[in-house]
Amino acid sequence: MTIEEEIFKKTKINFNKISKYGFKKDNRSLYKYSKNIMNNTFRVDIEINNEGIVKGKVYDLSFGEEYTNFRIEDSTGCFVGQVKDEFRNLLKDIRNKCFTRKDFIYEQSNRIAKEIKEKYGDEPEFEWEKFPGYATFRNKDSKKWYGIIMNIDKSKLGEKSTGEIEIIDIKLEPNEIEYLLKQDGFYPAYHMNKKSWITIILNNTITDEKIMSLIKKSYSYTITNKNSAKNEWIVPANPKYFDIDKALKENNTIMWKQSTDIKINDIVYIYVGKPYSSIMYKFKVIEVNIPYKYKDENLKIQRAMKIDLLTRYEKGKLSFNKLKDFGINAIRSQRYMPLDLSKYINKIDK
Repeated sequence: MTIEEEIFKKTKINFNKISKYGFKKDNRSLYKYSKNIMNNTFRVDIEINNEGIVKGKVYDLSFGEEYTNFRIEDSTGCFVGQVKDEFRNLLKDIRNKCFTRKDFIYEQSNRIAKEIKEKYGDEPEFEWEKFPGYATFRNKDSKKWYGIIMNIDKSKLGEKSTGEIEIIDIKLEPNEIEYLLKQDGFYPAYHMNKKSWITIILNNTITDEKIMSLIKKSYSYTITNKNSAKNEWIVPANPKYFDIDKALKENNTIMWKQSTDIKINDIVYIYVGKPYSSIMYKFKVIEVNIPYKYKDENLKIQRAMKIDLLTRYEKGKLSFNKLKDFGINAIRSQRYMPLDLSKYINKIDK
């Protein structure tokens, strides 16, 4: 990384300010500025292009040639240290007076951070002194992470090339991760569980719209009961192991395995997996904490509840694709019912 890249990293130019600073625009659309240093023995020439990229050169006025020793690592000499300090101080002055600070290096990273703030109200949190470029995004209610932006070397993603890049890690379903990893711009999660997180490089390979749609899914994992319908649950059922319709022919009240959170009068929606992939039933809990011996002896929760049928839904009416509209990306175990989905179902029931 050059001195210029180091000093102007995470900044954005204000072209009005560089004109006031003394930069002049030439016929190649370059903004130029010169200043003599060290009692007029050296001259610094600074160029800034239309993209805000800064490049500088130092000339030894005694010999009329460019002086580059200050850029050589561990270089020694009478003027090396002083020239380097003068050069850096000038660049810092230009940065402080003509540039604004950004949270991240890549423009896409800053756009995504801005969209997250607008959509969820969450600011990036820079939590580690050792890694000042790492920022987490967390649900302000549950305090859980749903995104992490990091600056790393590209080689850490398994690429042959090197160089600093910015990435974001988000949480997704394993089957979606497997699908996305076949596409450019997606990588196995860096520094996170690769089964449930994925890395996206923030260099515009993936559109902002696509990234935000995936962040929405990641955010859904951080939602707690504060964002959910009170005392309402979604519970998965596998039709291969239990035929609910057959059980309901004998009685509208059936037994179901119970989580510790469920109480009498809670509402339980049964989501039936393939080939239905839909919420098919709505039950009311009428009895809890019933001792019950499951066939699977490894199950730690040895209790059941009685649930009474309230509503039966047609296949596809509350399909998995419809549930995705309300932030549900997986139903592996009992989970809270999102408040918006509860309101939607209540409208259907009426």
